[in-house]
Amino acid sequence: MTSPNTPATAIYYGYWLIVAAFMAQFVAAGVQNYIIGPFMIPMTEGLGWTRTEFTLPRSLGQIIMAMTGFLIGGYVDRFGARRFMLAGTLILGAALFAMAYVSELWHWVLLNGIALTFGAALIGNLVVNVTLAKWFVNFRGRAIAFAAMGVSFAGILLTPLATWLIDDFGWRTTWKILALITITLVGPVAMMMRRTPEDYDLLPDGHSAADVASGKNAKALSDFDNSLTRRQAMSSYSFYFLVLAFGLFGITIQVMLLQTVPLMTDAGYTRSTAALMITITSVPALLSKPFWGWLIDGLDARPLASMSAALTGASLFIIVFAVQGQSLAWIYFGFVVLGFGWGGMIPLQEVIWANFFGRRYLGSVRSAALPFSILLTAGAPLATSYYFDIMGNYDGAILMVGSANLLSGVMLALLRKPAL
Repeated sequence: MTSPNTPATAIYYGYWLIVAAFMAQFVAAGVQNYIIGPFMIPMTEGLGWTRTEFTLPRSLGQIIMAMTGFLIGGYVDRFGARRFMLAGTLILGAALFAMAYVSELWHWVLLNGIALTFGAALIGNLVVNVTLAKWFVNFRGRAIAFAAMGVSFAGILLTPLATWLIDDFGWRTTWKILALITITLVGPVAMMMRRTPEDYDLLPDGHSAADVASGKNAKALSDFDNSLTRRQAMSSYSFYFLVLAFGLFGITIQVMLLQTVPLMTDAGYTRSTAALMITITSVPALLSKPFWGWLIDGLDARPLASMSAALTGASLFIIVFAVQGQSLAWIYFGFVVLGFGWGGMIPLQEVIWANFFGRRYLGSVRSAALPFSILLTAGAPLATSYYFDIMGNYDGAILMVGSANLLSGVMLALLRKPAL
């Protein structure tokens, strides 16, 4: 393994961090979001729960995620991600294994809503993307986009894998297998994490002293020098506008990853076909991320974010009406469009936050936004399941989520950078 202290002619250590972030997000997003849909019907039927009861931990989990991020964000700035990721790996692995023995609803709420979410928060989006934003400035969009491909890859691999394992070996055994996968994959990459390039006499983007002399490092210096503290960020109008816009955008992932499999099976499709929809979404989400990253590094990210949100919102309208009309071709098309919209979500969000508020205190600033986001996202999965329990379908709830994404697209188009 390359050390951060290697000479300038060696591979820049930030590239290893992209690999580590890819694997961490693959596991964190996979076990927290992408695999939950295939478990819904087997667990609710086996344990006698309603879909609202099954969904309850996901809404609680959003609160736990926000609280965890709020508490650790400033410490990630100070100490780096490694110690948090090592702790998260152990907690997440233990929670997954213990879920094989769930027999009461309170077991499920405690393990899935609290323990699993806490562990995933320690290895996931906040800690790895804050780290990457410190190691990359000029190439921030591409770095975060390549790392975020791990999220989409979870949909390609883990959703069908979980569906197959559940159908062949049962849901209890599947939780144990997922625990083993988590420990095996995340433990080693957690050890790779480093705080900032300056800690090892390196510069962001792998720039050399000659690059600095030629002015190539000017953007990184400006980004650092003009960074806003948490207090300064929270005093700006842009902070809350950004929270609201991306909060409305992010509702879609929570809802569709949970409800796609039951949505499709309720419409008469097989579980394998239903799980395939997540894969169909994940492939364009995966493949489009480098393209989004390239666009972000060369263009203003705000109109790109607006486009990404609008694509996501429009796709939900296509999916709902296609499922109603039993048109499999249009269902495929809707999930492909959803994938392209999702492909831009993570890199655009992370880059806009970093570009608006700078990298020096980014962990503290990003974590401060999480409690506000909870007001928008925590109730969405629960409300969608409750809508089903009352109405017997998901149509109206998913159309409302699509409308929220369209509104997010308008807001992102109007977004303005805070004045320094």
